[in-house]
Amino acid sequence: MTVNDKRRLKFDLTIAGSLFAAGVLVSVMSLAQIRAESRMELAQATPPLQGTPSDDQNKPAEAKPGGDRPTTPAPEPARPDPQTQGAATKPALPPAPAEKIAPPIEKK
Repeated sequence: MTVNDKRRLKFDLTIAGSLFAAGVLVSVMSLAQIRAESRMELAQATPPLQGTPSDDQNKPAEAKPGGDRPTTPAPEPARPDPQTQGAATKPALPPAPAEKIAPPIEKK
């Protein structure tokens, strides 16, 4: 080995060692942070419950016994458009050309 080869090998090993040490350092720091966060999560309490909504919001009128109907109209059932009613029966793709259709499989 020449002197130049030895110097190049020493330089390469120094770079490799420093990269390895940096990787180990990052891994140790990440594990320490994960452990610290998991301990904080164990001590965390549940959030407080939300209160009941106020009466200011629009709500439907209550039905009264005796036949009175509520003043708000009931929701109407969904009615599809006439042009979309037949769309479910139409095929998504046109039929394949005759040269691309294989003969039926024979049963054994």
